[in-house]
Amino acid sequence: MTWTFTDDVDVFLASAGPSLAARPVEHTVVLSVTERLRRSGAHHYGDDDPVLGWWRGADGAVAGTLVRTPPHVAMLTALPPEAVEPLVEALGAGPDLDGVNADRDIAALLAARLPGYRTVQEQRLYRLGTLRPPSPAPEGRARAATRADRALLVAWVEGFADATGQSKSSAEWLVDEGTERGSLALWESGGTPVALAGRTRMLAGTVRVTLVYTPPEFRGRGYGAAVTAESSRAALAEGAAEILLFTDLANPTSNGVYLRIGYEPVADRVQLRRDM
Repeated sequence: MTWTFTDDVDVFLASAGPSLAARPVEHTVVLSVTERLRRSGAHHYGDDDPVLGWWRGADGAVAGTLVRTPPHVAMLTALPPEAVEPLVEALGAGPDLDGVNADRDIAALLAARLPGYRTVQEQRLYRLGTLRPPSPAPEGRARAATRADRALLVAWVEGFADATGQSKSSAEWLVDEGTERGSLALWESGGTPVALAGRTRMLAGTVRVTLVYTPPEFRGRGYGAAVTAESSRAALAEGAAEILLFTDLANPTSNGVYLRIGYEPVADRVQLRRDM
């Protein structure tokens, strides 16, 4: 039983890829991140090398992974409890483990072994059951975002990052790629964009709705629910077997919206950060 680490995404996927693809719902973020590294190179997310690790159990099968792309925290997939102590010994409290995103049980084990780490966010993963668009729908309509919307989109993606505690460094490429793929949807009211939602590439039959953002002056009118439903519908039309999204559990409004339009809870995750 051992952890193995590399900064080479192809080496990582050769070993861990099959186990990730076998359970794409719970591994949705790791699948997206490693696909981006494969397409764009090791330093797509930042100047520092990624840290990519996998744990093999007593039977030799991969039973958990770690993916860290600085400046983002390490993302852990589900692990057996016996993998936690060797991980702490391997990475300690160094820069490769200054923050962790893990399922609730593993996060609790890590917090007990890493003094000075605290919970900074709790998230819930949802999967779409039966889509139920808002009825009645809010005034307006959905449309695909275009390059002409770039300045607005970048500002809104940065607003989304601020609201969710994420880095804004990826805003421009998220907008440029999203408009090129036609995966960013705007809800317009009276010809004015009022809400945004995007969706990831389909990987292992799954699509994740992301970048759901309504500027403060347009909130409380159902625009976010409508544009999320539209992005979900588009993913279904593309043939996705599973449509997913994450929410911040500290935001009861967004959690309530997603439940009303047909999303169902799957699992909770906790983000830990080391006090500086």
